[in-house]
Amino acid sequence: MIEFQYTAKDKKSNEVVKGKISADSQMAAADILNSKDLYPIKITKGSKQSLFGGIRLLNKIKDKDLVLFTRQLATLVNAGLPINQALTTATNQVNDKNFTEILEKISASVEGGQTLADSFAQYPEIFSKVYTNLVHAGEQSGTLDDTLQRLAELQENQLKLSRKIRGALIYPVIVLVVIIIVLIYMLSTVMPQISNLYTELNKPLPLLTQLTIGFSGLVTTFWPITILLILATAIGIRAYFRTPNGIRNWHRLKLKLPVIGILFKKVYMARFSRTMSSLVNSGVPLLEALSISADSINNVILADIVKGASEDVRSGKSLSSALSKNEYFLKLVPQMIKVGEESGTLGEMLAKIATYYEEEVDQAVKNLSTVIEPILIVILGGMVFFIILAILYPIYSLVGEGITPPSTTPSSTSQPR
Repeated sequence: MIEFQYTAKDKKSNEVVKGKISADSQMAAADILNSKDLYPIKITKGSKQSLFGGIRLLNKIKDKDLVLFTRQLATLVNAGLPINQALTTATNQVNDKNFTEILEKISASVEGGQTLADSFAQYPEIFSKVYTNLVHAGEQSGTLDDTLQRLAELQENQLKLSRKIRGALIYPVIVLVVIIIVLIYMLSTVMPQISNLYTELNKPLPLLTQLTIGFSGLVTTFWPITILLILATAIGIRAYFRTPNGIRNWHRLKLKLPVIGILFKKVYMARFSRTMSSLVNSGVPLLEALSISADSINNVILADIVKGASEDVRSGKSLSSALSKNEYFLKLVPQMIKVGEESGTLGEMLAKIATYYEEEVDQAVKNLSTVIEPILIVILGGMVFFIILAILYPIYSLVGEGITPPSTTPSSTSQPR
């Protein structure tokens, strides 16, 4: 499909308007304009759209902007505006220039005869499978307004959930940074002074003190190499966790971590249930909904479980029995799904599961700092105690032997004038 820029006269108001439109040919573009009561004055060929709409994503679209656009589009469509006008109005409210250009391309694609879902699907980096499939289901069933409202609520809930998790991790990160700064200061400033003091005594030092002084010397003397080693280690770990095995091990670790492992499980349960609820309530077939939801969980371990459950459902089993056999799915989920299956209210029951776990995550996030704070204090105290013990233990040993440690500051004698 080719993009055209046009200048046309409105047949009703006689006003001259300009814009962009996507069509297979210049003649097809003129036909589209005529069907909209626009008399084409000038139609010039733009650029042929690529697979992703011909725009490079120089900057990642913020989740907040996508949520705001979806909510505004849902409100406008629900108010009865035609989809083209609703798209144009919602696009005008977007502040991100890159996102605005993409939305203008989507609007032109819709004007050219493409469905809204297919137009969104040209940009998979922005509009996920869940997004496009929900829109497609809404278009097919004639309930696009309700579907967009449901999609907006889904995105808003997921954004709130992500913000709560990030907010809960800010405090531990700050404390860990402080711990690292304190450790670096003691090793680079305090320990070298203590090392000079013990060197003058010419006495054997305990192993703990030798190790601490040796590590301090490594940090202060070979600090460029130390920094390179730290960077290389960080890059290596990052590269490993981007490999299939690394991703799988990291996702499995998140489910088994003490304290926050259960928090991650609740987040995934809420995400899975909310997505499934939106898809099922929009009329998406169960097997297709499971396939889409598996990709939206953002955890390959749970995604494989959902895909396996999908195969069990395909072979005739119920969804509740397919999910109940796995340890990573919290027991409440298959139990409530079973109630929904038996009562014929699966979509509503999935929504209740999502709401329950979203509230659980909210409470868990509030309690997280209370749980982590004493743990971090113990870690910080333990590190400081370790270094102080390495410093003071030899001093007490020397005092016990009757040796007075020399002063670390040079003495000065005063001469009478």
